[in-house]
Amino acid sequence: QVQLVESGGGLVQAGGSLRLSCAASGSIFSINAMGWYRPALGKQRELVALITSGGTTSYADSVKGRFTISRDNAKNTVYLQMNSLKPEDTVVYYCYARVKTTTLHNLEVWGQGTLVTVSS
Repeated sequence: QVQLVESGGGLVQAGGSLRLSCAASGSIFSINAMGWYRPALGKQRELVALITSGGTTSYADSVKGRFTISRDNAKNTVYLQMNSLKPEDTVVYYCYARVKTTTLHNLEVWGQGTLVTVSS
């Protein structure tokens, strides 16, 4: 019904940058929020960054000042600019969207994940 397709993961050296993208498609009436999560110790997934339709952002403390989330509402796409990457950022990143469908159902949708590997 609604799909998220991620791109932009890969291998980078410590201190380098990557940009993740996630495009939503399908039976979308509106998207309330989009963001990125990653696995963490003791949790299934932790929030990395989130942006609402109004542009309000939130970040994990561990990425503040290094990662920037942005959104193109016309393209139903969210981006995560990741700078000053550290080896501990190595993990699979999952795109997330909170969507209202064309049948006015509320859905939480997840992407398949994209691997980011930071070498020391």
